[in-house]
Amino acid sequence: MGRNLSRLSLKTDDGGIRAVIETPLGSFNKYDYNPDLDIFEVKETLPRGNEFPFDFGFFPSTLGQDGDPVDALVLSDRGLDLGSVVSTRLIGAIEFSDEKHGESVRNDRLIAVPTISVVYKKIETLADLPPALIEQIEAFFEQDAYFKGKKRKFLGRCDAKQAASLLAKGKTLFKKKR
Repeated sequence: MGRNLSRLSLKTDDGGIRAVIETPLGSFNKYDYNPDLDIFEVKETLPRGNEFPFDFGFFPSTLGQDGDPVDALVLSDRGLDLGSVVSTRLIGAIEFSDEKHGESVRNDRLIAVPTISVVYKKIETLADLPPALIEQIEAFFEQDAYFKGKKRKFLGRCDAKQAASLLAKGKTLFKKKR
């Protein structure tokens, strides 16, 4: 098998956390990485007028409660390419739950910035970002659920330390499922 991005080491040599970009900033399509085939597949097309406001992907060697790798929303300076792997640092998370088969399942979005970022270099936590930017991110994911006919509930926001705890839980779950 090829590189299997979903099994990369989470930690980078520079002390960062690897994130794999599945859907680049500005994309009208949502892509998912298929580890069995080692390819990116088009999962869905967003409604007209919608696009991904930031780079979106996952943290390798993790697993969320929804059965997918832990979601990564990467605030990059100019946008990253599909399939790129970037060293990041966590600045927080937006906590959501989705209803799946009548049960509430956590589906948090961990927010990170590239370790090489110039624009986000001094951003340490969500509180350092303009409130309107956070609201835009939340609205995107709520609207996304609406168009898919999913029930998504906003649970709150958390800081970088709490986001790291969510990531650690995802890493533990991944190791248990292996």
